[in-house]
Amino acid sequence: MTAWHHDASRWRSLSLAEQFGNIGSEISRAIRWSATNPDRSRSALYRGLELFDMMLDDPQHRRSVARLREIARAREVVVDFLAGSNEYGSTGPSLQKYFDYFAVTARRAHLAKADERARAT
Repeated sequence: MTAWHHDASRWRSLSLAEQFGNIGSEISRAIRWSATNPDRSRSALYRGLELFDMMLDDPQHRRSVARLREIARAREVVVDFLAGSNEYGSTGPSLQKYFDYFAVTARRAHLAKADERARAT
């Protein structure tokens, strides 16, 4: 598997929601391409898994067993759905919904910071 994402310091500067949102983008691509282009789907899955692994190695998450458990479980469910036997009964829309919550949270936080900076000037 080729390493796609090399900037660990940039990755570690992102919040939990931003990290999960980025993973969700790759997983969404993998799901979208799974029926029509398996090679593209596999590449997106590998990129997503690499981001999961970077997230599991991130010191900000290693302080919380609960957080590590959530990250590892999400990774397990994604692999089960896209490359396994789907024992958990996941669906593309259910995975998309899970990751979308993080993306929306990250976006709201970003907009709140921008609004805060605008009021400060």
